[in-house]
Amino acid sequence: MGDLPVRWVRANGIHLTLKFLGDTELERIPDVKQVLLNVAESHPVFSIRLGDLGCFPNTHRPRVVWLGVEENSGVLLALQAATEAACRELGFQPETRPFSPHLTLGRVRRDAEPKSLTELGQAVERDESEPLGTLSVEEICLFQSDLRPDGAVYTRLSAAQLGIGE
Repeated sequence: MGDLPVRWVRANGIHLTLKFLGDTELERIPDVKQVLLNVAESHPVFSIRLGDLGCFPNTHRPRVVWLGVEENSGVLLALQAATEAACRELGFQPETRPFSPHLTLGRVRRDAEPKSLTELGQAVERDESEPLGTLSVEEICLFQSDLRPDGAVYTRLSAAQLGIGE
């Protein structure tokens, strides 16, 4: 997919978002860190399986290319729901869309030609790659994202180990 109209995410920027906070005042960060520690300690370490490729909103109008994340025990969904609820208690707006666990691999360039968009969607639909495997999830992190013309740069502000309180 090298010639397609996609700005690929740097490898060190690929992450699974549990809750997007948006612009957040610096004085709120300690409370967010504490909430993440509380949420993390009550959820066990678990594994995710890296699945199929897809596009948001769909392969006919691709804007984002993603890799699906699968986790069948329910721990990921419980962790996300607990994170959402805890952040809502801090006054952050609730997410209105259902949680769709994925890793964003790339974003379609705004100047993409319709033909290129069609080719991209078809390439994703044709993909028959084997699943990439599984990963152990042992912590949740708070990241700051700095949007730049050449892509977002993520800075890790804190990490909370899963399962500490179990």
